[in-house]
Amino acid sequence: MNIYDFKVKTNRGVEKSLADYKGKVILVVNTASKCGFTPQFEGLEKLYKAYKDKGLEILGFPCNQFAAQDPGSNEEIQNFCRLNYGVTFQIFEKGDVRGETAQPLFKYLTAQKGFKGFDKDHPIAAKLTEALKANFPEYLEGDGIKWNFTKFLIDREGNVISRFEPTTDPEKIAPEIEKLL
Repeated sequence: MNIYDFKVKTNRGVEKSLADYKGKVILVVNTASKCGFTPQFEGLEKLYKAYKDKGLEILGFPCNQFAAQDPGSNEEIQNFCRLNYGVTFQIFEKGDVRGETAQPLFKYLTAQKGFKGFDKDHPIAAKLTEALKANFPEYLEGDGIKWNFTKFLIDREGNVISRFEPTTDPEKIAPEIEKLL
């Protein structure tokens, strides 16, 4: 099994096979419009523009599971991303990314690459850890997605290569992307 075995829904509700991305390097990201990490949309778009012609695809999956930070409709989320951050990469249908209700794709991704900790040098890392301990301690258990903007890097054969937590800014992923391109 690999990522190509999954089907997801676009933000317009149309089913799409991830096999359509065979031969591409893929960065899968769970996103949110009202999060402290939301400015990462800008960095993600820069990565996309820099590498899309070399075979990179960025796939954004909005999620409202973390402190209700993406409450809008699929259309509102798409418009927010385009108007505020110029996002041109694919944004999919909003859905859950952790727990029993997680989309199958995210259950697979987290089973392939577990949680290895936050980047302690990131300015928000300590605040995020404290907020999780105080408000959502169960999120710190296991390998599930901890918060918005967790990123998974997939190679051209559909294998999950790396997991980057929200505390890894998109520009820091560029060297890993370049290796796979």
